[in-house]
Amino acid sequence: QLQASGGGLVQAGGSLRLSCAASGRTFSSGAMGWFRRPPGKEREFVAAIRWTGTTYHADSVKGRFTISRDKAKNTVYLQMNLLNPEDTAVYYCATALRNIVSMIRFPSSYDYWGQGTLVTVSS
Repeated sequence: QLQASGGGLVQAGGSLRLSCAASGRTFSSGAMGWFRRPPGKEREFVAAIRWTGTTYHADSVKGRFTISRDKAKNTVYLQMNLLNPEDTAVYYCATALRNIVSMIRFPSSYDYWGQGTLVTVSS
């Protein structure tokens, strides 16, 4: 089970940190990812972290967002800095049980999804 939290309303240029707590899941394999669905748009990849610790970030968030994890807490974080209105979306965390690499940016590679947390960035 995945529990995402940390969303909210923030002004442009501000920061938020999203958390995704995974119960019944350890980081001994697979990957954890963050996706988002902007209003009226398709779900898109944001960032992911493999069990090895290797991270991946979408070009649109590189240098502003950082994915990390706390293995002891079975929790993945998404630190979001320099937010802009285009980052407004429902953010979802997901977990992949398999050791995906080339397909890590595709939603279909993930087995379980959290409920989503809304991030709204005002201009």
